[in-house]
Amino acid sequence: MKKYILKATLALAAIVTITACSNDNDEAINGTGSLALEFDNAFKANDLILTSQANTTANNEVLKISTVKYIVSNIVLTKEDGTTFTYPKSESYFIIDEATPASLEAQLKNIPAGNYTRVKFGIGVDKAQWELGATGQGDFLAKAQAAKMMWSWTAGYKFLAFEGTFTSSTVTTPTSFMIHTGQTGTDYNYTEITLDLATKALVRTNITPQVHIITDISKVVDGANTIKLTDNNMNGMGAMIMSGSKLALITANVNQMFKVDHVHND
Repeated sequence: MKKYILKATLALAAIVTITACSNDNDEAINGTGSLALEFDNAFKANDLILTSQANTTANNEVLKISTVKYIVSNIVLTKEDGTTFTYPKSESYFIIDEATPASLEAQLKNIPAGNYTRVKFGIGVDKAQWELGATGQGDFLAKAQAAKMMWSWTAGYKFLAFEGTFTSSTVTTPTSFMIHTGQTGTDYNYTEITLDLATKALVRTNITPQVHIITDISKVVDGANTIKLTDNNMNGMGAMIMSGSKLALITANVNQMFKVDHVHND
């Protein structure tokens, strides 16, 4: 009788263990949730502070940065099984502005629940969207104009606005600089960023992951292509890089600015 009871007890324990493992592995993931992309602007290893902070480049130019703005667009999320979710295009344009703290988080809603391991986004407005014309831009055209992220409708959007003053060994008086990327001639200068998430973003009906992205703005001038503002100083009137072949070099640098620091699953 004791042996029978022992066998029955062991069998029941085995069933409980199998059921528990099954529940852990087969968690029901359904419905929709939200996810936030948080952009934390930095200059090299330092948090970015506008206007007052002295930032030294690889060329020993000292920058005091007054403006950092860029357009984030066309967001695509990839699940751990390789399937993707493309955020609705009409809602997928965000202006990240260092001077406006509320803009530093792109809030994404109605995302299918799942475990996400990768995020892709564009910097700028893709050419197909721009070619829809002014009437095809929806509310974003007015937002871009209000944020001064357009030159004009004909010239198009500014994808990145990076401004301030600089000094160097030969430019001893603080001198303005302006770097704006966008369409120039036949070069459109839109670029896409793909970032892997070391920690899965667990989108659930009751969990809103926050993907913390560090944007190293120093890469604009100190990326794969080194840009020396002193060499672009127009007769002492300031360094203005808004057109020409250098924008393609800066666009390649922009592609290196972003990295995922961590993911909060709260």
